Amino acid sequence: MSVVLALLIGVLAATGTALLLQRSLTRIVLGVGLLANAANLLVLAASARPAEAPIVGNDGRLGDPVPQALILTAIVIGFALVSFLLAVAYRAWTISGNDQVEDDIEDRRLAAARRARAAGQGDADAPDPGPPARPAADR
Repeated sequence: MSVVLALLIGVLAATGTALLLQRSLTRIVLGVGLLANAANLLVLAASARPAEAPIVGNDGRLGDPVPQALILTAIVIGFALVSFLLAVAYRAWTISGNDQVEDDIEDRRLAAARRARAAGQGDADAPDPGPPARPAADR
């Protein structure tokens, strides 16, 4: 594997991971696409050297068709995943008018409880209060 190809795979994977950690659904979709391409390039780079097509009757060194089949399958799965994520992002945009991922209220409550415990405000031996009680209308 060449150094340039290894650097390209690393840059694609790092950029895709950084985009996945963003709060915008559009950036998440782009990150998934970049990670899928990085994985395809990694399989291609890790496969055997180029050779003749594995056709009956050919003489010489025959190539392994398994990496090509894996990459073709990964391309189809990646395209389906990106299409689904684009549909979800479009639906979220039509409902809320933006494509930002919202925080979960329960996650905010747990984070505040952890910060309070870390600051020494909470009792370390006290049990976790659990989720807040729902109003009677929601039950």
